[in-house]
Amino acid sequence: MSQQVPLFITIPHSGEKIPDSCYWLQNLEEPILMCDIDRYVDRLYEPFLRDLSIPFVKTEWHRYAVDLNRIPSDVDASSVQGHPNPAGMHSRGYHWTVTTLGQKLLPQPLTQDHHQALTDLIYTPFHQAVQEAAQKIRASGFKNIYHIDAHSMPSMGTAMHKDPGERRADIVISDSLGKSCSTEFRDLVITSYVTAGFKVGYNWPYVGGRLTEEYGRPQSGHHTIQVELNRSLYMDEVTKKLNPHFSEVSARLQKAVSKIQTELGKWSR
Repeated sequence: MSQQVPLFITIPHSGEKIPDSCYWLQNLEEPILMCDIDRYVDRLYEPFLRDLSIPFVKTEWHRYAVDLNRIPSDVDASSVQGHPNPAGMHSRGYHWTVTTLGQKLLPQPLTQDHHQALTDLIYTPFHQAVQEAAQKIRASGFKNIYHIDAHSMPSMGTAMHKDPGERRADIVISDSLGKSCSTEFRDLVITSYVTAGFKVGYNWPYVGGRLTEEYGRPQSGHHTIQVELNRSLYMDEVTKKLNPHFSEVSARLQKAVSKIQTELGKWSR
């Protein structure tokens, strides 16, 4: 069956599975282990994406092992043995060595072989799936591909963020400072989330990650935008458990994405 609308979604940070080789993550207390993952984002989006027949790519793997919004060179001497980047340069990089609350994760740098094995296990399959999703849209005859990278964020910036102590919007839209998508797609995404009842910020405190940088090539017809959802809307940020508003937030997300899908269908005719 051919693609009806040139839209797909990535969800790179909701996975909770720990690779067997990542022993340092095996027995962490849940509040630490879940500190920085986008817990429940897949559960918020996936049911209605299936209902709307919008393709999506997600991972089962935990971002502390390999962060799929980074690239394999986003490492340093504290995460990979003998790496020329100084220790601490990528502490929340490809392999996380510390949480955003300052809790130490990685006790010692990985060997180059371990780094490569995790890349083969986690990074390569995910990005192959992203590329296949884009290729399928191209094969359906569309000139443009529209790609939403879905994330969640703490409700307030920590000391390791750009906005320490600052309360954040409900949604933050990021486009690599205008480089990863057209202004028309950016405006459609912002308007759609506002119409769904969210307070929306733009490029603050996030400007986009490696997914927007690597895939967002509007001059070549691939438009990527990052969407961060405030975690306090649907979960208790301390216990990491769902709050009573989960279903309502999912319904509002569906309203936003459905509007994007409908408008893109008009553009593509």
